[in-house]
Amino acid sequence: MEKDWKRVYFSGHLYQVEIARELLENKGINAVILNQKDSVYKTFGDVELYVHKDDEQLALELLKELIS
Repeated sequence: MEKDWKRVYFSGHLYQVEIARELLENKGINAVILNQKDSVYKTFGDVELYVHKDDEQLALELLKELIS
């Protein structure tokens, strides 16, 4: 991932990260999903959600309920 992007959410399940991405994009925040799941052993690794560093604080605020 490029240096100006910050991880704001991660999960072992793609559908949870997709929900978070949709929530952010509905508020005008561009978000990128990075799938770090192992291709053979699906139980290893996470799916991560990144936003530009300028949007990090707002994204974390919007995702507060999903994170807790």
